Amino acid sequence: MEFTESLKKNYHFRYVYNKGKSIANRHLVMYVHKNGKDTNRLGISVSKKVGKSVTRSRVTRLIRESYRLMEKDIKSGFDIVVIARVSSAELDYFTLDKSLKHLMKKHNLFKSVKSDNTTKNKEGK
Repeated sequence: MEFTESLKKNYHFRYVYNKGKSIANRHLVMYVHKNGKDTNRLGISVSKKVGKSVTRSRVTRLIRESYRLMEKDIKSGFDIVVIARVSSAELDYFTLDKSLKHLMKKHNLFKSVKSDNTTKNKEGK
């Protein structure tokens, strides 16, 4: 990931859990807290309840890849912790990606993008 570091230490995760704001959906839980830096820090947590190590690694890879592809559209300066729920074990990439984007939108983490509707030709009605 180009603009993002990883959260690795347990006390970093605990700090985001205690100080951050959480929003959840059916498959994921996301905690977000401002870190006062120019970069984001991402932590991914997948418990043993989700499945064995192969399943947990797969879910982690899917979350990380989904985040990596939308990284350029995300505001900087946040600590983000994503927790996978048990239902995420059976998901395909596209459903997990949609779920992660939903939480990013709820936390208002996307940079605002100007609409291209003003440049479209409206004569074809």
